[in-house]
Amino acid sequence: MDKESIKQALLDMPDKEREALIYEVQQESNIQSKVIEARRNKLDNKQGTCPHCGSCKYTMYGTDKGSKRYRCKSCKRTFTEYTGTWMARIHKKHLIGEYMKLMEQEKSLDKIKSHLGISKQTAFDWRHKILSGIEHSDKGTFQGITESDDTFFLHSEKGSKHISRAPRKRGGTAKKRGINNEHVSVLVTADRVSEIDLTVVRLGRIKKKDINQAIGDRVSEQTILCSDSHVSYRGFAIDKKIEHHPIRADLKQYVKKKIYHVQHVNSIDSRLKKWIESRFGGVSTKYLQKYLNWFRTKEILKESNNFIEEFTLKSLEDLSAWAKFKAIPDLFQKLMHFATQN
Repeated sequence: MDKESIKQALLDMPDKEREALIYEVQQESNIQSKVIEARRNKLDNKQGTCPHCGSCKYTMYGTDKGSKRYRCKSCKRTFTEYTGTWMARIHKKHLIGEYMKLMEQEKSLDKIKSHLGISKQTAFDWRHKILSGIEHSDKGTFQGITESDDTFFLHSEKGSKHISRAPRKRGGTAKKRGINNEHVSVLVTADRVSEIDLTVVRLGRIKKKDINQAIGDRVSEQTILCSDSHVSYRGFAIDKKIEHHPIRADLKQYVKKKIYHVQHVNSIDSRLKKWIESRFGGVSTKYLQKYLNWFRTKEILKESNNFIEEFTLKSLEDLSAWAKFKAIPDLFQKLMHFATQN
C-alpha cells in the first residue's frame, strides 16, 4: 500500500477511530524511540561503562553505521551503545519497539513473524536475546522471612531435531516413579518484601550445594528461611548461620506460629507452571531459565504502568547479554553432564 492509499484509508475512517489509531501509532513510535535511545543517553551522560573492561572512563569517538561510537581510555578499545547488550548485531532495530509490545502481549512466534515480516528463527532469537539481558537484574539480598521451595518440570527436548528418546506427548509423565533425572529441579525463593529468584539448578533431587549456588550470596543474618524439611535446606541454613523454620507438610503442618509458611512460593510455583503450559505448551529444558527470567520480571513489574519501557531499560543494563545468549548451548550441555556425574 502506497502513501496516498494509506492517507485515503485514514480519511475514510470515523474521526474517533482515526484519532485512536494515530494516538496508538504515536505511542508505539515513542516506545521505539526510547528503546533505541536508552543506552545512548546513558553513555552520553557518562553513566555507563566500557563493555570490554568495565572502566567508566571513555570518550566519544564518532559514529559507526548510524550508531554512536566510544573509545575506552583504559583498554583503548572502541564500542557503540549496543556493544555487549542484546541489541548487538540486530539489524532491524526499527522493529524493536513493536516487537517489545508483541512480547508484552505474549504473542506466539508465528504471530510475531507474520506481524513484523521477520523469520520465525529471528523472532525466536530476539526473544532469548532479550531474556538473556534480565537474568541478573534487580537481585538484592533477601530480607526477613524468606520462603524457598523446589518445583519440578519434566525434562523436555521440545524443538530438537535430534531427540535422544521416544517423543513424549504433551502433559506426559516420567517413566520412573519419584524425583529422578527425568525431572528438572527449579529453586523458587521469595521474601515477603520484593525479592524473588527462580533458578534451574539440576536434573533430579536438589542438594545443599545447589541452594548455595543459587541464593547463597543473597542471604544475610537478617534472613529467616522457611522451607520444607528436606535435609538440604537444613544444611544450607546451618552453613549460612541463619534462622530456619522447616515446614512438615508430611505431618500436615502448613503454618508455624501463624507466620512461618511456604504458601507464597507455592502460589508462585502454581502460577509459573500454568503460565508455561498455557502460553507456550511447555518449553525446552535448554531454554527454561530464560522463561524463568521472563516470569520473574513479570512478577516484579506487575504493578507497573510502563511495563515495556521498564522491561527494556532493565534488559539493556546487562553488558554480557549477548555473551549469555551465545552460551545457552554450552550451559545446557553443562547441566546435562552435571546430571550424569551426580
